Amino acid sequence: MINRRIFSKLASVGGGAVFFSALPGLVGLSASAAAAEEDFFFVQLSDTHWGYTGPANPDAANTLKKAVASVNALEVQPEFIVFTGDLTHTTDDPKERRKRLTEFREIASELKVKNVRFMPGEHDGSLDSSAAFKEIFKQEANFTFDHKGVHFIAVDNVSDPGASIGEAQLAWLKADLDKQAKDARIVVLTHRPLFDLAPKWDWATRDGAKAVELLMPYHNVTVFYGHIHQEHHHMTGHIAHHSAKSLIFPLPAPGSQDKRTPLPWDAAAPTKGLGFREIEAQSKLAQYKVTEFPVTKA
Repeated sequence: MINRRIFSKLASVGGGAVFFSALPGLVGLSASAAAAEEDFFFVQLSDTHWGYTGPANPDAANTLKKAVASVNALEVQPEFIVFTGDLTHTTDDPKERRKRLTEFREIASELKVKNVRFMPGEHDGSLDSSAAFKEIFKQEANFTFDHKGVHFIAVDNVSDPGASIGEAQLAWLKADLDKQAKDARIVVLTHRPLFDLAPKWDWATRDGAKAVELLMPYHNVTVFYGHIHQEHHHMTGHIAHHSAKSLIFPLPAPGSQDKRTPLPWDAAAPTKGLGFREIEAQSKLAQYKVTEFPVTKA
């Protein structure tokens, strides 16, 4: 179990961490699925934007490294870690893009946990259909894996510069879902939200509704995403969507101003609004318990 004592060890990242005591779908399982269930937790980090320089985060060269140190300092290490996109900051130079991705990979390799999953964001992949990402990480931008009775699906909604998943990938998603029981525990990982949060800010997926429609027949689905640089919770029917904070700079609340410019740097609270989350799947509870933990500079 993860408790306040462990969370108090998180340092130098800022903002807060989100603790989920249960994912929807950890109850009402078939006998075969119930036999495989076992509590576990993982860490989600997002929007590190390695390579960014600017006034929104004068400490940008150190924030990712501090996050890695904070995860390594956890008293109980997660079973795996997932980065949900925008690993690097965008650049038009293919050589520089590969350099940033390589540097990011090297920093992430310092994590104690070696079971680490990576997804691209539009900053990593929209200019070259994630070619550099695939080259550096030697993997596809979309993938699936299973962990202790939970089926994880990473959906790529960034490689297309038009912010679409695309018909081919939707067919891939359907084929994967067809193999799952209707009461399967499913976690979807994306970078952009699958619903229309703020389309004029690019906080949407053009064909995200088609993905949600494919997911809707499954009783126990949860979506974790990044992109919007803040915590946000949303329901589409019975499907819960939860965004992660950023590790570079916070962005304003959806639609709260004309443009999505980063919130101003606060020298008195340099890590305000930044953070990462731990997500625990606890099979014996029937509801979410969401607790915010402040992360203060050591």
